[in-house]
Amino acid sequence: MLVGGWAVLVTVSSQVVGWAVDQVVLVSGLHRAVLVWPVVALATVLLVGAPSLALALLPRSPAVRATGRTWLAAALALGALTLLRAIPPVHEEAYLAALAATAAALALVVGRLSSRRPVAAPGSAAAGPGGEPAATPGPPTPGAAAGGRGRRRLGPVTLLAVAAGLAALLPWAWVGALGGALETLLAALAAAALGGLAGALLDTAFWARFAVGTPPRAARLVLVGGLVAGVTLVPLAGATGQSGAQLPALLLLPPLGFVLAALEAAARRTGRSAGRAPVRWLVGLALAGPLAFADPEEITVLLAAGHDVPYWVAVGAGASFAVAVLLAVGYGVLLARPRAGAPRRAAAGLAAASLLAAVAVVYVVPGHPGLYGERLLVVLREQADLSGIPAGTPGRDGRNTRAAEVYRRLVATADRTQGDLRRELIRLRLHPTPYYLVNAIETDGGPAVRAWLSGRPEVARVLVSQRLRPLPAAEPPARGDQPAPAGPVWNVSLVGADRVWSELGVTGTGVVVGSSDSGVDGRHPALAAGFRGGDDSWYDPWEHRRTPGDRGGHGTHTVGSAVGRNGIGVAPGAQWVGCVNLDRNLGSPAHYLDCLQFMLAPFPTGGNPFTDGRPDRAPDVLTNSWGCPPIEGCDPGALRPATAALAAAGILVVAAAGNTGPYCGSIADPPAPYPDVVTVGAVDRGRQVTHFSSRGPAAGGLAKPDLVAPGAGVLSAFPGGGYATLDGTSMATPQVAGVVALMWSANPALVGDLARTRQLLLDTTTPARVPAGTDTCGNARNLTGAGLVDAYAAVRAAMKGGAPS
Repeated sequence: MLVGGWAVLVTVSSQVVGWAVDQVVLVSGLHRAVLVWPVVALATVLLVGAPSLALALLPRSPAVRATGRTWLAAALALGALTLLRAIPPVHEEAYLAALAATAAALALVVGRLSSRRPVAAPGSAAAGPGGEPAATPGPPTPGAAAGGRGRRRLGPVTLLAVAAGLAALLPWAWVGALGGALETLLAALAAAALGGLAGALLDTAFWARFAVGTPPRAARLVLVGGLVAGVTLVPLAGATGQSGAQLPALLLLPPLGFVLAALEAAARRTGRSAGRAPVRWLVGLALAGPLAFADPEEITVLLAAGHDVPYWVAVGAGASFAVAVLLAVGYGVLLARPRAGAPRRAAAGLAAASLLAAVAVVYVVPGHPGLYGERLLVVLREQADLSGIPAGTPGRDGRNTRAAEVYRRLVATADRTQGDLRRELIRLRLHPTPYYLVNAIETDGGPAVRAWLSGRPEVARVLVSQRLRPLPAAEPPARGDQPAPAGPVWNVSLVGADRVWSELGVTGTGVVVGSSDSGVDGRHPALAAGFRGGDDSWYDPWEHRRTPGDRGGHGTHTVGSAVGRNGIGVAPGAQWVGCVNLDRNLGSPAHYLDCLQFMLAPFPTGGNPFTDGRPDRAPDVLTNSWGCPPIEGCDPGALRPATAALAAAGILVVAAAGNTGPYCGSIADPPAPYPDVVTVGAVDRGRQVTHFSSRGPAAGGLAKPDLVAPGAGVLSAFPGGGYATLDGTSMATPQVAGVVALMWSANPALVGDLARTRQLLLDTTTPARVPAGTDTCGNARNLTGAGLVDAYAAVRAAMKGGAPS
């Protein structure tokens, strides 16, 4: 009992700690810690394996020694399978294939070793050589040897195991959704292989140690054997899936040990052991839930707010646990009671068929039938040549001329280089979506398609474009619960924007700010009047809504800080256009491109970006409070051609540094590290850099951020007409975009002149403070950039034609 409790405690704790470390690394923006899981595997094997080995060798009791051997084998299997988590989570198919192959190999090895040990007859207490129960053949009973060798049809005990496995699977058919076709197939194979490994561990020889007496005492078999079996299943649960998938399995599998013990007790009433088949079916079906119906990358703290994937996975795990406990009690009472008869095949078959039908109905009706696998972003080698584009006349006319030429070259390059590949993908029914801002194509496909695409001469690289799986119920829209401010909020005053309005008479009139975010509440009283309107000022590639809306609130907040009325926005006279590139706080390279393309050449609702783009309607400055980390599919250069094209078109891109401070070099996720992007860090009311603001230097030693703005405790608009206070470099970024809007409103000749505008912004900043004892990452500019943005000084300099004030 002590060793079993220790094994459970160590296994569960180590798995939770390993997942937590992964989440800390993810949220902190650090490089993936590949050694975490090998260390967890080694520690678990040593801490669980050592006392299990002692049990296997030292006691005189055959049952205790058998228990030690089984727990030791399970711990070693956990160690081997945990090492597979070195495979990056983005390559889920490769991981599942390795898991299936390794588990099947381990099952074969354990089965071979187990077959060499003598097996006691059911109910025999006689001891053979060495104190082991003697092997005496028991009388065969037709239909009772569920899963026995030579029998092809499922016996009643195996059918009851199938019914139990389907019952444990039932909640996942409701709360979850399947991935791609190959991913689903491999998940099923991995679950079956883990079931086979469980069957090899909990075989006839294992149960014989607890089937004492003639007939065997069912209560002892269920309680003691079930407890030992439950502990055995804990390491297998810990080895299930990539980091995150094992958490629900750790809750689900242990109670099933008692279910298996009850099934074994029922089988032994017929004079034979149940064999391995019930274990294989029950464990395999139960593990198919978390393996197939949940994406481990979505079991993350990034989605922990509200009722998103982590919530529904917890619901599924809790429901499965409840089902497992009910099955343990029900099967124990019905099958292991003293006067219980042998289970009948017809009744067991009816139960299995009924539950199979229930799983199918739940999956189709309240569930999400279909496949929701990741897509691929194919980046082509040839990108458009944007050199030599004439500057044109100063101001918006010149900017529009450059934007039109950039658009023409980008589309021409994409059409010329993508044709053959597009036709081939269409022929294969892979549903390609072409892009021109980065010469790329998004398409369906798994590892085989990715390998084929990577080998084509026109392809530079293939990225995984993440796709969120649907939820059982939509998250309620976010709502602001704070009242409108009485006057300019503190951050607007800190950057001097209110002085620009009152003393210089500039509010941003005539300038358009583009927002790519979670959306915008177009009905909000602080934002409604600022929407540019028309059929080309809003785009939602996620839900294809025709009017501005925002479920999460993040985009409404950032647009409010840029152009909101009622004292919350830096440039309340400017207009805004919007695009949705985030859904449930996650995006993908393709959706980021959807919005950036729309910002270069807006198109009408339902229009074709390649043919219906209107570069003369492009917004002037873009606020981007997002980043594309590896978990979403981006590599460092994924969006580099996009920002370069926008800069060539004279559109200023302002981007958040990120909230992965205080680590040096944490400005890493596109587009923040790019040289043609104005990257913004965050300070608090005291002009001091916040602890969460990401630090430079960026790749190649580039000093980042470029400057800082208020980002702690910022009040702005939120959906539903209210207001909310948020923290982050996301809140600082739109304020810099608003300052640019004020500058270009004061001096329209600066529109599109990115070099002069950037220089004015940096030359007119005021000092920002670095907290005492803080690592300056080689230079304080890697924390503060040029300093705190000063709207009043920047606008005065712009009004003077470019000379710093």
